Amino acid sequence: MSEPHSAAHYLQLLARGAPAEAYEGPPGPERRHALRLRAELEGRRRREAELTALIETAQDLAQLRDLDEVLRAIVQRARSLLSSEVAYLTLTDPERGDTYMRVTEGSVSARFQQLRLGMGEGLGGLVAQTARPYATDDYPHDARFQHTHSIDAGVGEEGLVAILGVPLRMGEQVIGVIYAADRRPRVFEREQIALLSSFAAHAAVAIDTARLIAETRSAVAELEEANRTSERAAAVHDRLTELVLRGGGVPEVAQALAEVLGAAVTFQEPDQLAGPVGEAVGESLRQGSAVAVGDGTWVAAVSAGGELLGALILRGHPRLAQVDQRTLERAAMVTSLLQLARRSASEAEKRVRGELLDDLLDARDPELLRDRARRVGARLDSPQVVLAARLDSPGGAEDFSARQRLWSAASHLAATSGGLAAARDGGTVVLLPLEEGQTAAEVARLTAAQLGGAVHTPVTVGASALADCLRGPAGQVAAGYAEARRCAEALRLLGRAGEGAATEDLGFLGMLLTDAGDGRNIASFVRRAIGPVLDYDASRGTELVDTLDAYFASAQSPARAKDLLHVHVNTVAQRLDRVTRLLGDDWQSPHRALEVQLALQLHRLSGAVGQED
Repeated sequence: MSEPHSAAHYLQLLARGAPAEAYEGPPGPERRHALRLRAELEGRRRREAELTALIETAQDLAQLRDLDEVLRAIVQRARSLLSSEVAYLTLTDPERGDTYMRVTEGSVSARFQQLRLGMGEGLGGLVAQTARPYATDDYPHDARFQHTHSIDAGVGEEGLVAILGVPLRMGEQVIGVIYAADRRPRVFEREQIALLSSFAAHAAVAIDTARLIAETRSAVAELEEANRTSERAAAVHDRLTELVLRGGGVPEVAQALAEVLGAAVTFQEPDQLAGPVGEAVGESLRQGSAVAVGDGTWVAAVSAGGELLGALILRGHPRLAQVDQRTLERAAMVTSLLQLARRSASEAEKRVRGELLDDLLDARDPELLRDRARRVGARLDSPQVVLAARLDSPGGAEDFSARQRLWSAASHLAATSGGLAAARDGGTVVLLPLEEGQTAAEVARLTAAQLGGAVHTPVTVGASALADCLRGPAGQVAAGYAEARRCAEALRLLGRAGEGAATEDLGFLGMLLTDAGDGRNIASFVRRAIGPVLDYDASRGTELVDTLDAYFASAQSPARAKDLLHVHVNTVAQRLDRVTRLLGDDWQSPHRALEVQLALQLHRLSGAVGQED
């Protein structure tokens, strides 16, 4: 057994790893050397334990793949390695140019857990800015750091005093800072700073690896979603193509789109679009893309060559993914093609029906016309009514546009009623089946109302009934049309523009209009009633006929007639004296006056009709 306080005694203590109290004794070189050796051995054992812990930590971090799990593990290990009360980690925000608290361990303050540190602010901001570790045993009173109210308030609420922060670096870039902290004064030794720095190097690699894995997963998910989207878009395209090829219409496209997008889809014509939806459709037309209205409603304009043909309206889908927006836009494109095809077919049918009616008016072979009528669905082997439709318009381009609208509306009416329509003589002629119990006058009034409402302009309609277009005498359709035209012109001259009537509605005037069509009865009556006046005006260039019109229009008052004629009352009196010499003294008697007035109207009517003919 060795002597107390001898060299051998101290070697035995070292070998056993005895505590420091066992080395007590008188001072001497042996005891001093033994204590120094013991301190070195303790330091090596501590470094070996720390190195082992560091390696184990790196291995553990390498096995983690989720970024949140990696960050939590880093903070937990940092707290364990340095035996600190609190550990936390901030990450750099490149967009805002600062760092923000990401994960904490051992923290109790909500304010502290939500801190953001500008570059250079506080201990952490300085570490992030300089990429160097910093430690303090008394942060609240350490003047080396830029103190701010928000940081000091958060640190104070957490009660931290001693703080160590080291940078998380990837190459030259600082991606964050990791901290160990205590709520009491503590001096962080050089070895502890080096240990946390080494740990930070491993942690940065783990964070970067987790981020790469997360980005890879996200990219894979996006590719998978893109693949699903591509497959879905292809399926939608195939379905819409199939619909078009098998003759499907706009309702079928809307239904297919509703099934694919899981929302209600409708098609609206241009005249149905109003309010916010109408405004959004206009924006969609300008942008060439789907537009959100609000309340889960989306619209896509259906157009061709800048012309609005309608819109697809999707409701009940607040968040429409971009691929679904493209799907809605693609469906709108398909719908525009269907609308154009429908329009072309409709216009072709209108032309065919119009040509058939033209041939009826020109008295072509009835048997050939019968076959053509059957092919277009026109019912010509039953009683018919011929309608002459006219509108009062200012002329020029506006007049042409109005007449086009009138023809289009009349063609639609004819197509839906089993009849025919054609543009003719500056107006439109319509041939419609006369249903049992109906009269030509009733059809004329109804047609005037329908066409006037469609073109938003008063339409005057004259009518003439026919027994059978194909079995009656040749030219009966043309004769009926001529009668209907005279009836329409009579309505206009009688101040009844915008109405519909047949000749039977016009009494004696109607009887005159329904003569053989050559105007002989009318001309004979006019010559008998006011012939001398007409001859006098023709030979002398006077205005006796106009004077008579103004005289009767003024209730046979010369004083009022002068205002219409813009002449002196004596001039009116002189002209009326001349009429008396031409027609006789009794021309103002009730019977003769009525004949004169009727002759004046018939004279105007025959002149207007003669000009059209």
